[in-house]
Amino acid sequence: MRLGVLEKRAVLVDDGQRLAIDVAEASDGRFGPSITAIYNVWDDFAAWAHDIDPANGSVFDATLENPIPEPAQVFAIGLNYAEHAAESKYDVPDFPPVFTKYRTSLAGPVGVVELTGPKIDWEVELVAVISRAAHRVSEADGWDYVAGLTIGQDISDRETQFNAHPPQFSLGKSYPGYAPMGPVVVTPDEFADRDDLELSCAVNGEQMQKGRTSEMIFSVPQLVSRLSHITPLLPGDIIFTGTPSGVGMGRTPQRFLTDGDVLTSRIAGIGEIEQRFVATAETR
Repeated sequence: MRLGVLEKRAVLVDDGQRLAIDVAEASDGRFGPSITAIYNVWDDFAAWAHDIDPANGSVFDATLENPIPEPAQVFAIGLNYAEHAAESKYDVPDFPPVFTKYRTSLAGPVGVVELTGPKIDWEVELVAVISRAAHRVSEADGWDYVAGLTIGQDISDRETQFNAHPPQFSLGKSYPGYAPMGPVVVTPDEFADRDDLELSCAVNGEQMQKGRTSEMIFSVPQLVSRLSHITPLLPGDIIFTGTPSGVGMGRTPQRFLTDGDVLTSRIAGIGEIEQRFVATAETR
């Protein structure tokens, strides 16, 4: 199942054919139109949606929107790939380093992002969406609490991030538009191997990052388990699971996003998102 949002309404999507079924209409109001409400009754919704074929839907021309616009909690994991930890000059962690991206930074899969300084960096990430309340979940059961997966960018203002000691991870990564996601949430059963997905990003067509989620230090079910043993996870919560190596800060010489740059992020089996960056009067 591929679940998205069009004109603020939940839809089931066949994005290869640009077809969609409006969930509220198809379910006679049982589910939707709010996608947030759907995550709160995920098991019932998934059982209903199993027999719905979006190939029977209507053609859509509008741009898909953020498929998780109102998560109660946003978790983000740092240093979850060994090579990224190395390029960031940190040791491989024993426990997932956790921060948040504030909800006002969330954005859809296609858009324009204002540069907030001279050191704006990219970090393509797999994002996991929680399907039901999770507290003290075992790693073996971790996938049972995941509604689906989507693409995220953990865009980072490195000056803000490192202008304090210890660093301001959450503030430096939470400017407006600095957490784009989408284009759809794809249920884990859609993947041949949900633990081994290729992810990459490019700037103006030049590849900057490429990795596989099988390289993560802490897998999706491990993250669900470790987080839920500390704080209960809620339906619709999201977890940015970390980025592979290749970020601008880790390059020699360093490279950052500039006015007019186009950042394209992809995960196999999900699709791609695209952001164009523009300078403001303050950053020109």
